[in-house]
Amino acid sequence: MLRRNTRLRKYLYRNSLEGKERLIYEKKRKIREALQVSRTHIDDEYAKAAKRDPKILITASWNPSAPLVQFAKELKLVFPNAQQMNRGGRVISEIIETCRAHDITDVVLVHENRGVPDGLFIIHLPFGPTAFFELLNVVTRHYIKDKKAMGTMLQVYPHLILDNFTTKASSS
Repeated sequence: MLRRNTRLRKYLYRNSLEGKERLIYEKKRKIREALQVSRTHIDDEYAKAAKRDPKILITASWNPSAPLVQFAKELKLVFPNAQQMNRGGRVISEIIETCRAHDITDVVLVHENRGVPDGLFIIHLPFGPTAFFELLNVVTRHYIKDKKAMGTMLQVYPHLILDNFTTKASSS
């Protein structure tokens, strides 16, 4: 009886709408129905995210400076299941294809400007998305002066607290 009443109320509501309101209601109903369609793993690249751990490759720009190499090594401690690779003379498209073939889920490319790490590209494989993060005031463990006050630095996966994100408004 409850379903019948609900169906009757929807029928009466649809018939009471006129003109533009009816068109808007029908569009919303079609969108709602389209969203109810079951999704497959093809539609959602993060469907297996909880089933297996990500494999991450960390690499730097060509001919990296010593501070950039040190920063890439420390990033390996931040990201679980990360491997650090010296890029050498390899083109990034070759690295991406190799990562796809070896079931690597993400590539982190560290960028520098005059010996200071200033950018981080995170590329999700196999088909994206790609994000760029600007780095400011990077201090590695090597440059912390008062190491005794901090005690021993554990090499465990840290808890990251990310706040105060801002983006420029797009003009679209």
